[in-house]
Amino acid sequence: MSAFRTKPTVMHHAIEGLKSDLTRKAMNRREFLTRSCAFGLSAPVALSLAGARPAAAQTTPVQGGTLRIQQNVPKLSDPRSYAWSEMGNLTRGFLEYLVQYNADGTLEGMLLRTWDVNEDATRYRFALREGVQWNNGDSFTARDVAHNFARWCDTSAPENSMISRMEALIDPGTGGLADGALRVLDDLTIELNLRSPDIALMVNLADYPAAVVHPSFEGDDPFAHGIGTGPFRPVEMEVGARCVLERHPDHTWWGTEILGGPYLDRVEFLDYGTDPANWIAAAKADEIDLLYESVGDFIDVLDAMGWTQTKTDTTATMVIRANAAADVNGTRPYADAAVRRALALAVENEICLELGYSGRGQVAANDHVSPLHPAYADLGPAEYDPGKARAGIEAAGLLDFAYELVTLDDEWQHNTGEAVAAQLRDAGLNIRTRIEPGDTYWPNWKTYPFSATQWNHRPLGVQALSLAYRSNAPWNETGFASDRFDSLLDEAKSVLDAETRQKTMAQLQQILRDEGVIIQPYWRSLYNHHNGRVVGAERHPSNEFHLHKIGLSGQ
Repeated sequence: MSAFRTKPTVMHHAIEGLKSDLTRKAMNRREFLTRSCAFGLSAPVALSLAGARPAAAQTTPVQGGTLRIQQNVPKLSDPRSYAWSEMGNLTRGFLEYLVQYNADGTLEGMLLRTWDVNEDATRYRFALREGVQWNNGDSFTARDVAHNFARWCDTSAPENSMISRMEALIDPGTGGLADGALRVLDDLTIELNLRSPDIALMVNLADYPAAVVHPSFEGDDPFAHGIGTGPFRPVEMEVGARCVLERHPDHTWWGTEILGGPYLDRVEFLDYGTDPANWIAAAKADEIDLLYESVGDFIDVLDAMGWTQTKTDTTATMVIRANAAADVNGTRPYADAAVRRALALAVENEICLELGYSGRGQVAANDHVSPLHPAYADLGPAEYDPGKARAGIEAAGLLDFAYELVTLDDEWQHNTGEAVAAQLRDAGLNIRTRIEPGDTYWPNWKTYPFSATQWNHRPLGVQALSLAYRSNAPWNETGFASDRFDSLLDEAKSVLDAETRQKTMAQLQQILRDEGVIIQPYWRSLYNHHNGRVVGAERHPSNEFHLHKIGLSGQ
């Protein structure tokens, strides 16, 4: 039983505070649901407290059939090093998660049946589901979960982004899971004892690098290894072309009686590249049933074709960042915060939203914390002053420097980069853009001196800041390092009450602006389309496909 259910602890008061904020319209419903579930409330209870109506009844999918999804098919690696949502989608059918983040903002137990959190978010107790088996016949137990936490906390593992999410469990001296941080209480129960409070732990366990692997997995290709607890099995993988999963014929999935599904016999992920015109052609030729995403003017094209649109507002975004540590021909042009601030001053974010993303989102303010995030501090719009920008660049002696902005070969990302570059030229800078295809961009995305990067939706602002801007974090692509920022971030992760935490968040956001760490023009509304025969594939804010929920209507 959760601490806040047994007595009026701080956690109980936090839930009451969330209810009060929701009543006063101080937060949106998705935010309330995410935070209350992270504290340990079940999704049905959280929905009830939020006054949410039961979801409208959907058409029950037929059993069987093949679902064809347009999505890029990147090379897979150790899941803890996954850098893109697409990787998680390719393996989610057989590699499952402890918890699942749903489109409505709830956290739902998957391999976890329940979780309890103490009053200061330093102790978590996990109860696993009974009767779960790996598809090789092994029983799934608490020792398997302990094994995964040890993997996630291994700072020596290459590209392990989970260490940013597991900081409170890691011993800085050993670079691994701290002694006493995890206790296996019995076959189905684990207790975590954190070195410091972390309100983001549960939502981090739903993020795509947190896939749970079998103890025999040695960190190579999870698709080739193939052992998981999910209802599907990997069948075929051709990078850049196709990935195929089939319902496992010899594995009884634990979730059928609890969650329903799976409905599909086969799922095909088909890679048509980054040009949306190719996606439209595939849709018209009836080669696909569902798009990973719909972007730009092609949203209107798909609407006109009669395809079914789904949309969600998110904290997904794009940042244009200079790497402060980058060496360009023997110089470090972006090491000076004054230069980075000047670059941001030259860009009007609203123009980027209109030209880069067809206005389908909300203007952002260069601090990577969204109004959808709990504890968001409204610091006003980002300053725009191209004259001041030019003066700053000229004072640094970099007006004639040859700037190069790298973008992915993806229409909306390239268009946004071009909108930024045009404004920098208007401010007097000598700049060109370079478009990189995915197979060269993705392996190098953190190392470019000046580039544009998309960042996915994260339910909590402290998640995004921890992943992207903490000193030496695996996904820190900016070269930004600040002891003060790191300390304030630790403080923010320890505060349950959003109103109190907002004061710290305001300082964090202001640091990002003052240091000119990023140009962040907008928050993305996300869209996808399907051909009208797909059930259960509404647009997910974190770009996830929960394959056990999806089926075909039989039309």
